[in-house]
Amino acid sequence: MDIEKQLSERGLIADFSAPVKKIFECKRTVYLGIDPTADSMQLGNLAVILLMKRLGDAGHKLVFLLGGATGLIGDPREKGERPLIGADIVQTRTQLYEKQLKKLLGSISFRIVNNADWLSKLGLIDFLRDAGKYFTVNELVKRDTIRRRLETPNESISYTEFTYALLQGYDYLFLNEKYGCDLQIGGADQWTNILSGVELLRKKKSREVFAFTLPLVTDATGKKFGKTEGNAIWLDSQKTLPFSFYQFWMQLPDDNLETYFKYFTFLTLVEIKNILNDHKIKPSERVAQKALANAVTEIVHGKEVATQSATVSDALFGKRSLEQLSKTECEMLRKNTHFVTLSKKDIASVYTLADALVKSGLATSKGDARRLITAKGIYVNDTQADDINQNITMDDFTNAMILLRKGKHEVRLLILK
Repeated sequence: MDIEKQLSERGLIADFSAPVKKIFECKRTVYLGIDPTADSMQLGNLAVILLMKRLGDAGHKLVFLLGGATGLIGDPREKGERPLIGADIVQTRTQLYEKQLKKLLGSISFRIVNNADWLSKLGLIDFLRDAGKYFTVNELVKRDTIRRRLETPNESISYTEFTYALLQGYDYLFLNEKYGCDLQIGGADQWTNILSGVELLRKKKSREVFAFTLPLVTDATGKKFGKTEGNAIWLDSQKTLPFSFYQFWMQLPDDNLETYFKYFTFLTLVEIKNILNDHKIKPSERVAQKALANAVTEIVHGKEVATQSATVSDALFGKRSLEQLSKTECEMLRKNTHFVTLSKKDIASVYTLADALVKSGLATSKGDARRLITAKGIYVNDTQADDINQNITMDDFTNAMILLRKGKHEVRLLILK
């Protein structure tokens, strides 16, 4: 499919510096800038990285700019100054981002550059003459983020962050001259910063280059994904465990599923439509969420981990027995589920299901536990509990575990130590 049509149909273009048809009238060298503001990239980064991959698949050359220098400055936020990060931390994070990019993009051809390689060597006088001369303070203070900071009491902005847009503009100038970059993309919240480079090249070199942005990716409440909002879903498997990553997609409400499919997967629009139609027939089966979770987890963590996560998810919610799990899947289950440990001595004495429910936190008291059992709301492994006097025995353990479930979603493990 024509890349212009593909991006338009998937809703992947928000702002653009020229008609989209003109932007894609020929093959471009496109770049994406990413500042190492955390020790891992997250979903907001993933959306635009996958957009880059789509462009690469369509034959455009890809350049990823890691902000080893701009990461030391920080772009202006809606509220408050970013804390300055040490150079050693920025360098470490930049290396981590490079590894994540290589994992996400696989065999696709791309170049990674670091703006510390040129900005750290740029003299102040040269910067003021080569970039600063082409921007007016009058223009900069009208930009949304800067304007809001200036208009809000106790929300001043430092000269450091004020100059960020100029640094980003200089990056475009440098990349255009060295690598022929003529298209920059990014998130919609970066639009005015991105335009700085387009304007600088027009004013300084009388050269037309292009830019467009991806609409902001938001969570179910409409908040932008990220560290600042406290809702980041990390791509690093140590910060967000792969199973937790998978479960994030599984727990999504129906409202934005189509958008997430279009942003985060490479399924065709026909495939997406079919999945959503199947989902509408039996929404309780969460067909769409499962397809989305599988697709995105495979992109980020690999097919094997995605399959394991799906299997463990089925076990958690009564669609697969514990005895069907592999050793690796059992370990994933233990790492991602609240559990309590029991000894053989505990089991040898009388240990009731009511005791287990209270100890695991599924019930507030033995009376509450008995009420839940009577109401048919408790499952032991795959079996619905119906005896308020039921005891936990060694026969109930599979792979040294018992899965307790309250209703459809609250689960705990009893682990035999």
